Amino acid sequence: MAARVPVLPQLIVRDMVPDDVPRVMEIELASYQFPWSDGIFRDCLRVGYVCCVAEIDHLIVGYAIMSTGAGEAHVLNLCVAKEWRTRGLGGQLLAHLLEFARSLGVAEAFLEVRPSNTSAVRLYQSAGFSQIGVRRGYYQAVGGREDAVVLRRTLAKRR
Repeated sequence: MAARVPVLPQLIVRDMVPDDVPRVMEIELASYQFPWSDGIFRDCLRVGYVCCVAEIDHLIVGYAIMSTGAGEAHVLNLCVAKEWRTRGLGGQLLAHLLEFARSLGVAEAFLEVRPSNTSAVRLYQSAGFSQIGVRRGYYQAVGGREDAVVLRRTLAKRR
C-alpha cells in the first residue's frame, strides 16, 4: 500500500491591496513581539513597494514586502501565518519576490534578519543568501536591542 502524501491546496501569490491589510495585520500581530503597524503596510502600498500576499482557498496565509531601486532589491518583510509554516510557503513567497526583482533587471537582493529567527535564517540561506555584515542594535527586543544579520544574494539575469 502506498503512503498517503497530503496535498496542499493551490497557493496563489497576488498583489496586496488595501483591503488585505486587516488580515495581514492579524498575521503580523500573531508573529512578532514588535510588529509593523497598519500604517506602515498602507505606506508601503501607497509608495509602490512590491507588496504581495499568498492565498490558499481565498485565505491570506502570508505576505511579503520588497523595495527596489538603483539596481537593488531589499526584502523588508516576509511572513507566513503560524499555522501554515514549515510547508514551503515562505520559500515560494521569496521566490516570487526574487523573480519579480529579476524581471526588473535587479542585480542584487538584500535583507536583514534577526539571528534569533533561525527558521528565517535557514530559509534565506537555502535561497542562496549569504551574510555580508551585521547591523548592531538594529531591532527592538525585550530588554534592549538585537543585532540584524545583513544578507545578500546576486540575482541571475533572465534569459
